[in-house]
Amino acid sequence: QVQLVESGGGLVQAGGSLRLSCAASGRTFSSIDMGWFRQAPGKEREFVARISRNGGNTDYAESVKGRFTISRDNAKDTMYLQMNSLKPEDTAAYYCAATKYLSDSYRRSVAYEYWGQGTQVTVSS
Repeated sequence: QVQLVESGGGLVQAGGSLRLSCAASGRTFSSIDMGWFRQAPGKEREFVARISRNGGNTDYAESVKGRFTISRDNAKDTMYLQMNSLKPEDTAAYYCAATKYLSDSYRRSVAYEYWGQGTQVTVSS
């Protein structure tokens, strides 16, 4: 079992930055692959970014590529999402997710067994 707790969300003006954190517990952190998803009101949950268990491989949604950076610190059991140049369309609840068995479907939410409760990011224009 893995417990995930996100933090760092808030209200920011367009062009600003935020850093989200996801603290994990319950399983050796370096044995799980992780990702960030987001969900805006009335929309489906969408893939944002993923990072492999050793941090060596990352991937991003086209909409955030070049603006967001995913990272992890296995010594602190924590994953991060640095978000720069934020846009109003980035407004959503952001969720961290974890899986013991990464598949080629990692851009789909069904590929992850464990989820955090979410943290709200609101970008004003």
